[in-house]
Amino acid sequence: GLLGGFNEALLLRTMGNMSGGERRRVQLARALIADLDVLLLDEPTNHLDVEVVAWLADYLKAQNKLAVVVVTHDRWFLDALCERTWEVVNGQVDEYDGGYSAFVLAKAERFRQANASEARRQNLMRKELAWLRRGAPARTSKPKFRIDAANELISNEPPPRDAVELLSFAGSRLGNTVFELHDTTLTIGDEAAGNRRDLLDHCEWNIGPGDRLGIIGSNGSGKTSLIRMILGEIDPSKGSVKTGVTVKPAYLSQHLEELNPKWRVLEAVEHVASRVELGKGRELTASQLCERLGFGADAQWTQVGDLSGGERRRLQLTRLLMGGPNVLVLDEPTNDFDVETLTALEDLLDGFAGTLLVISHDRYFLERVCDDFVALYGDQRISSLTGGIDEYLTVRLSHAAVTAQSGATKVTTSASEQRAAAKDIARLERSIVKIDGEERALHARMIESAQDHDALARMNKELHELSAKKAALEDEWLSLSG
Repeated sequence: GLLGGFNEALLLRTMGNMSGGERRRVQLARALIADLDVLLLDEPTNHLDVEVVAWLADYLKAQNKLAVVVVTHDRWFLDALCERTWEVVNGQVDEYDGGYSAFVLAKAERFRQANASEARRQNLMRKELAWLRRGAPARTSKPKFRIDAANELISNEPPPRDAVELLSFAGSRLGNTVFELHDTTLTIGDEAAGNRRDLLDHCEWNIGPGDRLGIIGSNGSGKTSLIRMILGEIDPSKGSVKTGVTVKPAYLSQHLEELNPKWRVLEAVEHVASRVELGKGRELTASQLCERLGFGADAQWTQVGDLSGGERRRLQLTRLLMGGPNVLVLDEPTNDFDVETLTALEDLLDGFAGTLLVISHDRYFLERVCDDFVALYGDQRISSLTGGIDEYLTVRLSHAAVTAQSGATKVTTSASEQRAAAKDIARLERSIVKIDGEERALHARMIESAQDHDALARMNKELHELSAKKAALEDEWLSLSG
């Protein structure tokens, strides 16, 4: 269906009772069915999973009479859809033929010809071009530049990651065990509401040192609940989760941490550590890491309270990395990041000698930083994807065909059942809004008590309890709204 379909409960609700992501999908669907000559899209893939992003790209490509202008940080989407790329930089617009792959090639060629003095950016561009030419899936855009010119640019460029070296160092930091699931069952939802379900049923899974895993699944499939269980934030219903004794995890969730608004960016990072070890005697100072993630010398003196949402999320990631974790868990890390910041983050993760778990709707980012993928299909198992994201999309397409065929003979949900579902959804939304208010009030109290460490510790515990409660309600809401 359109944008992955809209279930009956969602169709019955008013726009005012929808989440931001749902309203976004409705607005996008409305634009897609309109009779238009030109369609302008601003970050259209936000809140969409990889399956729906692929559907949207195919749908727009098939509209031969429709001109599409898209602003996005989703590089896979750019490559799949666009025939020309405009880069807005230094107050001017530079035009390139083709999608993102062609843009990277042309940009790298321009740097080479100009003998660019910005060595860091030139090296990043060469590195990304090497990955595009050697390791990435086939791209749809056709750059007009000669293939041998591209080969010349990357002839001496090593692979983005030295897998053997990273695995060896990860093993020395982590030992043999990172996370192990033994006969594990995880149940989510609310039994009283009638939507309780097993996300996992007697599951066995091993995550080892140096694994770089992308976790794929549709919205509401339970990806975040899975990683929260692995990290010990929620308990399995049955079975066990074993964590290695040397594991030092860092978790970038979708919720911003609360920091002292008077702190400067560099001060906030140095509160974690002044230096971080990269391995083999290499290290970065707090200022150097800030610089790598887009906080230049001047920006490092900006107060936290003056940062945008995207900048605060970047600061949160910088602080996590500064802690020197050996396990990094990223939940939608590309939200609010521009392409240049994403490229810098990917470069940084290339040198991360530990275990990496990533949830993201950004297919390009997933394929760039992860070596292996697993999927949650809703069958209470964790399925390995030997064929990568393409395999996941193929399986999901076959599931959709079977569902559509069985749905043709299924009795339509009664009006009373639809009303009951709508009432349950409304109840959950009221509860979530209430918790949001409690969280905001708690944040305000934490700022007022910034010097009282005991009070901060108590309030931080209370905040985690509220977050866990809200996550359970959101899981229940997702299972109802589809």
